[in-house]
This record gives sequence, C-alpha cells and structure tokens, in this order.
Amino acid sequence: MRHRSVADLMTPTAVAVQPGTSFKEIARLLDEYGITAVPVVDDENRPVGVVSEADLLRRHTAKDGPSTAEAMMSSPVVTARPSWTAVEAARLMERHRVKRLPVVDAEGRLIGVLSRSDLLQLFLRRDRSIQEEVREDVVVRILRLSPSAVHIDVEEGRVTLSGTLDRAGIGPILVRLCETVDGVVEVEDRLTYEDETDPADERDAEGAEGAEGAEGAA
Repeated sequence: MRHRSVADLMTPTAVAVQPGTSFKEIARLLDEYGITAVPVVDDENRPVGVVSEADLLRRHTAKDGPSTAEAMMSSPVVTARPSWTAVEAARLMERHRVKRLPVVDAEGRLIGVLSRSDLLQLFLRRDRSIQEEVREDVVVRILRLSPSAVHIDVEEGRVTLSGTLDRAGIGPILVRLCETVDGVVEVEDRLTYEDETDPADERDAEGAEGAEGAEGAA
C-alpha cells in the first residue's frame, strides 16, 4: 500500500521572490498566479521566509518602514521534505497554522510548494480506485484474505465493509488499515464473524467452572 507523498502532490514550479522584492511586485505575483503566499529565498534558493496576503495587508495598514519582502516576511520558515506523506505535511500545517509549505531538497533548496488545496486532491480520488486499493492491497496482500471474503462498497470516499470472517480479531485491523488509505473519509464496519465468542467471556466461563468444582470438592 503506497501513500502519495509530498513530491506527488506539490506544485513543482514554485513562484519565489528575493528579500529585496518590492511590495507591488509581490502583490502582482500573488494576483497573477492565483496564490495566497510566496516563499522568500536567498541567493542559493534556500527559503528564508514567507510573505502572505495578510503580511501585505498589515504593511499597507501600518504604512511605515520598508516595503520589501525581507521586511514583511514571516520567519523562520516552516518547510517540508518531498518524501513526507501527506499526513505528515498536514499535521505540520495544522501545528504551525500555515496554509502553504515550501518543499526543500536535502540541501535545503526550494523545489516546490505544497498547499492545502494540493492535499485536498487526496479526497478527490475516484471511489473505484479506493475500492481496488482496499481489496488488492489491504484485504489480499496485507491480510492474505480471499478477495471475496469482504464486500467493499465505496461512496464519496466512505467505505463500508461487510461479509463474514472466520476470526473476530481481524476486523479491527482491517478497519484501521482502510482508514489509512488515501482518499478514505470514513469506514463503516458491518462485518460479522463465524466465531462470535469473546475470548474474555470464555475465560470468565472457565473461571466460573473452576470455582464450582472447588466448591463441590469442599
């Protein structure tokens, strides 16, 4: 089961500015490319900050000090690596409350930008693709079950699992694995089991029988 990485989702041709780029030039770039923020890079193409629409508005309202990228940018910059999973990137965005992450290579040089809208592409996967991944990767390859052992229905990213399995313990594992599939919004468990006995109940029953035997012997 392969999760799409930051490299798969990011915009590889990132628009960037230099520290000395002016207010008007940054505003023009944001408007021209339909973006809400732009990374600021040094002479070696390493991100040193980010200028957002909010930064521009704050500078315009304040009307004091230099109006260059270096003066307006938020720093230090939060970056992502291309090998990260989408989940790792999303958690970083949430933790730092940012909408875009510059993506850097091993040398720290800018190679792309990942936005929230890029991450949302995960949830636009076709239901058929999700269904095939759950069946082929989760059910067959990982859990080594027959492809017909579980009925998988997917609608708008919501996965419903039904069918009868021989072991009760495998159900929760199947559900958790389905939840990690890219594009899955929710998993509904309608599975039943050939052996519905709870091991804890069996242990309680055995304990009760032992107690009765001890009383009889007494």
